Amino acid sequence: MTETITMRVDAMAHGGEAIGRHNGRAIFVPYTIPGELVRVEITEDHDRYARARLLEVVESSPVRVDPPCPFFGQDKCGGCQWQHIDTAVQPRLKGLVTMDQLSRVGRITDPPVFEPIPDPVGWEYRNHALFRVNPEGRLGFLSARSHEVYPVTDCLIIHPLLSSLFQSLDMTYPELEWLEMRVGTATEDLMVLLQAKEEESPRLEVDFPVSIVQIRHDDAVAPLVGLDYVIERIHERDFRISATSFFQVNSVQAAQLINVAMGALDLQGREHVLDAYCGVGLFTAFIAPEAASVTGIEANPPAIMDADYNLADFDNLDLFEGAVEEVLPELDETFDAVLIDPPRTGLAPEVIDAIAGKAPSRVVYVSCDPATLARDALRLTRHGYTLSWVQPVDLFPQTYHIENVALFER
Repeated sequence: MTETITMRVDAMAHGGEAIGRHNGRAIFVPYTIPGELVRVEITEDHDRYARARLLEVVESSPVRVDPPCPFFGQDKCGGCQWQHIDTAVQPRLKGLVTMDQLSRVGRITDPPVFEPIPDPVGWEYRNHALFRVNPEGRLGFLSARSHEVYPVTDCLIIHPLLSSLFQSLDMTYPELEWLEMRVGTATEDLMVLLQAKEEESPRLEVDFPVSIVQIRHDDAVAPLVGLDYVIERIHERDFRISATSFFQVNSVQAAQLINVAMGALDLQGREHVLDAYCGVGLFTAFIAPEAASVTGIEANPPAIMDADYNLADFDNLDLFEGAVEEVLPELDETFDAVLIDPPRTGLAPEVIDAIAGKAPSRVVYVSCDPATLARDALRLTRHGYTLSWVQPVDLFPQTYHIENVALFER
């Protein structure tokens, strides 16, 4: 028999669920808001915690709103987790989650977390979206907490140009495994990436400007129509982004990230700066004019080729292709400042050791996961660094994800 309980949730946990306590156990409940009294059904029972399914909101929060998307909710699309929360309140909750992670995981007393910088609109911000295919051949997103594909006919958080492109797709392609759409929001460049079960290229008819690229199972890129990249413009500077290169999902807020990171670096023109995980050169392009020299490291070959193209007008930088944990220890030079923008998994211990060995006075950490930021903050403090401040920037409205820029000083 399933256990049904009525309880009050009192905090937001990392991962998007609210958390409360019942009979000494922590209970995680998605689609709820701190302060609400809810009736729930236990779905996962463990010794010290449990997960539950929301059955009824008995007392609702004043910041609860009606989700505008018909595909949002339990057993539906898992792309968004917070559409039931007022958009204006979401950044504050994300800031509290960041503080909690830094306190509990990073063991930092009174973490210096600034008020989060919100997205100006909160909708239609994503410049790329990855669609899966269900057994019936319909496109959709993964359902919440499952690997099943929930079909959708629109998405309210993707850029309007991507929404129009999605609506215009007319496909009969049973071999399709996934499809991704990308847009340069400032240039209106459009690109469709696809992967199929078989390597044979599909038949295509295109009647508007869009590039189409097939990604082979060995990650080889095969342009079918047009180019294999889009151009995006940030702070009046163009960036080429190839089909398999990473780029921040929210172009408007990416500009804010650059502002915050450059403020943290506080360059005076004489510094030697390391930009680890430099990608296509998004941060490097703004560091180079303000520094004596820049060294960039990136493991993804297409991204480092993009960076070489995007940064061709600078003569004070060196780019290295390879994993940071392998390249950085082999570099002879020291650095006055380091900027790191790692993947969600954060930094390998070898990277933190190598950074500390270079003895920079400032380390600026751009993080997309507060849990791994907190873990790495603890490691950096053990190497003699102090966390000066953290600035959350909301790149992902309607979801629990949050970007943070953290400044560590030696």
